[in-house]
Amino acid sequence: MWLKHLSVLNFKNYTESTLDFLPETNAFTGQNGSGKTNLLDAIHYLSLCKSFFNPIDSQHIKKGEDWFMVQGEFDRELLCDVVSCSIKKNQKKQFKKNKKEYNRLADHIGQFPLVMISPNDTSIIIDGSEERRKFVDNVISQTDNQYLDILISYNRILLQRNTVLKNIKDTGVFDVGLLEVLNLQLVESGERIFKRRQQFMAEFLPEFRRYYQFLSDDAEQVKLIYESPLMGQDFLQLLEASLDKDRQLERTSIGIHKDDLLFSIHEGMPLKKFGSQGQQKSFLIALKLAQYSFLKDKKQFKPLLLLDDIFDKLDENRTKKLMQLVSEDEFGQIFLTDTDADRINRIFEEIGKPIRIFDIQGGQVNAEVQ
Repeated sequence: MWLKHLSVLNFKNYTESTLDFLPETNAFTGQNGSGKTNLLDAIHYLSLCKSFFNPIDSQHIKKGEDWFMVQGEFDRELLCDVVSCSIKKNQKKQFKKNKKEYNRLADHIGQFPLVMISPNDTSIIIDGSEERRKFVDNVISQTDNQYLDILISYNRILLQRNTVLKNIKDTGVFDVGLLEVLNLQLVESGERIFKRRQQFMAEFLPEFRRYYQFLSDDAEQVKLIYESPLMGQDFLQLLEASLDKDRQLERTSIGIHKDDLLFSIHEGMPLKKFGSQGQQKSFLIALKLAQYSFLKDKKQFKPLLLLDDIFDKLDENRTKKLMQLVSEDEFGQIFLTDTDADRINRIFEEIGKPIRIFDIQGGQVNAEVQ
């Protein structure tokens, strides 16, 4: 699968731009703030119905305008699909494939799979467990629409249970029967999510280790461990045992919404505290490349790979190894950004791979750099 054509109208700092791409590697170069990353985000919209960076759609409309549109033409096995996303202020987002609007955006997820590697990925390491759960859920959801529906159901039931717990304290009324029903519903969806996450991690971990060893020349040992309250314990019993605590906290303190990924380096030392910037970045890149392999295996075709400012904090050796790796047959179409067009040209000349470079200045796509 590859993106042949992209057009943006009133999107972020772009008034109107159209681009035609190579099926191999395409680069956007220019100074910081010129709009390179905005083009990656437009591609992300076409794949996952949302921005990678900001969930508020209206904030991506160009200043002074009332709407934006992003449209792309995808090619896969001689089939062509035109996907478009349009946003008008104070109106519902419109998402269409071949001019037919989706009833549910969830039905689009996974049709045009994508992996994006960005400096913002540091939140996976630095921030709380929610960011790491989002990472896992995003990968699984692109291969399993049922998983996304179950996850939505779990979060809805969780909200209902939390509301009941809060009302007990506010009103003094404790509806035992209602809480028991919500417990059973939470367990049903929660256990399915837990089993799916376990299955995912079993397939994901070997790929992660392979990529990290490649990027680091096997210089250090890292670990990635899936942690869940449901490990070896009955979910319903956990909910019943934590009832007094939950009533005091006015929220559900146990469940798959507390799952986490533990990242460590050097014999169990937390990566967040003891990993260098280069080691953390290699860890994140290995995570995303393993995500790519997982998606490719499940979808049976190659997703898009987006690399934003990938050369920052990577030494020259790791940079060249990464570009050589992602340019091999294992990967498909690639989009990347960098401030230095000469560096991009030099790297791809050295590895002998084709690339199309676009010069971006102030929201304008200038003459293609050869």
